[in-house]
Amino acid sequence: MRTFLRSLTPEQQVGLLFVGLFGLLAIATVVGVLLSLREQRTSATEPSARAQQLQDYGDLLRSSWLMALVFWVGWAAGDGVAITLFGLISFLVLREFISLSPTRRGDHRSLVLAFFLVLPMQYALVWTEHFDLFTVFIPVYVFLAVPAVSALGNDPERFLERNAKLQWGIMVCVYGMSHVPALLMLDFPDFSGKTAFLVFFLVLVVQSCMLVQHLTSRRLQRPVAPAVSDSFHWRSWVYGLLAGGLLGVLMAGITPFKPLAALGMALVACIAGSLGHLVMKAIKRDRGVTHWGSAGRSVTGASGLLDRVDALCFAAPVFFHSVRWTFDL
Repeated sequence: MRTFLRSLTPEQQVGLLFVGLFGLLAIATVVGVLLSLREQRTSATEPSARAQQLQDYGDLLRSSWLMALVFWVGWAAGDGVAITLFGLISFLVLREFISLSPTRRGDHRSLVLAFFLVLPMQYALVWTEHFDLFTVFIPVYVFLAVPAVSALGNDPERFLERNAKLQWGIMVCVYGMSHVPALLMLDFPDFSGKTAFLVFFLVLVVQSCMLVQHLTSRRLQRPVAPAVSDSFHWRSWVYGLLAGGLLGVLMAGITPFKPLAALGMALVACIAGSLGHLVMKAIKRDRGVTHWGSAGRSVTGASGLLDRVDALCFAAPVFFHSVRWTFDL
């Protein structure tokens, strides 16, 4: 099998990866349909908790199909289209974040700056591979520009709070997400044309960690921070990290990492993603909501997309810079 894979071109290897990914999603979809039909027959008289679990499963499948299609279209159409697609995702999730954060008339200039200057500029830096400027553009320059523009709006009421929320949204939704397509632009020795495997590695280990953590937490009591999340327990968190780390080792062959390095990279991504997800839950509780989108439909029309990618927004920058530091890129 390994000999066969090595005989393929990089494009054929990545194409085979997507064939396997879509195959797994198709099987999962068929299983979900069968379980739903069975549940409809068994709970015709009264609803059950299993119905809610199946609905959550269906939401997860739909978001998985969406992300898989985005990755595939981006890879098939080229780097420019991939960067544009991820820029669109950043726009949608930033819109969700801002929609649940109260703004005032004095914030309009800053919002225009965030959506129509900062966001495209960040992704333009990815496209042109100006990684040194890309990594500091938002944390340094935008950090000063946003409150300066807000101050020109002549509205000092709750000034610090309003600008902190906007800066947080830009950091998570634009800065964090932009590091996913940036992985496609890295230039590895002897790994040319196969950087899509890095994106696949990152997404799969983080999502597997989150899924295992969620499933194993259902039988546990006494969460670490019950006011923030009733599903975050130290034991379930460790189970999630172990699952993500093991999966990272198993996928070492499709990455430039050796097994031990793959384990370290997977753990780094899983730790950042899971803790970032917890932070985003705290923000949602502060806003008085449990989901960025209610019942799978957000106030922005983006179907609660931020709920699906918040862990990735935190994991991607840490993973990206860990890879650059390890390989001195």
